[in-house]
Amino acid sequence: MVIAVDFDGTIVEHRYPRIGEEVPFAVETLKLLQQDKHRLILWSVREDELLQEAVDWCKSRGLEFYAVNKDYPEEHRSHQGFSRKLKADLFIDDRNIGGLPDWGLIYQMVKEKKTFGEIYSQREDEDVPSKKKKKGWFSFSR
Repeated sequence: MVIAVDFDGTIVEHRYPRIGEEVPFAVETLKLLQQDKHRLILWSVREDELLQEAVDWCKSRGLEFYAVNKDYPEEHRSHQGFSRKLKADLFIDDRNIGGLPDWGLIYQMVKEKKTFGEIYSQREDEDVPSKKKKKGWFSFSR
């Protein structure tokens, strides 16, 4: 699976243009995903020197990406058809609806090929085995 990963607010805390502290377990989890044979792309609004600082920060922790802000390492902005829109199977970004889940949950979602909703429902079912679940997009418990 190709996974695009944001940097600021996802791998590190928001301190842009500086680099914040690592979000707990981010680097460790990303390395596990690489061990599981996923291709990781660093996907960031950072450019030029600021982007290189992020790449170097990751590399100093043993995390190297398949590509950075592009679909494959050899892609160049000068190529006809170059687009900043990546062709990834999954995007890990703190700007998701609902924010960034913890990295343990992210790993579980990828490993088990489940959505956040499926994992959440599974945990809820384990916590309250007698509770009946409503089905549908906009079902809420009251």
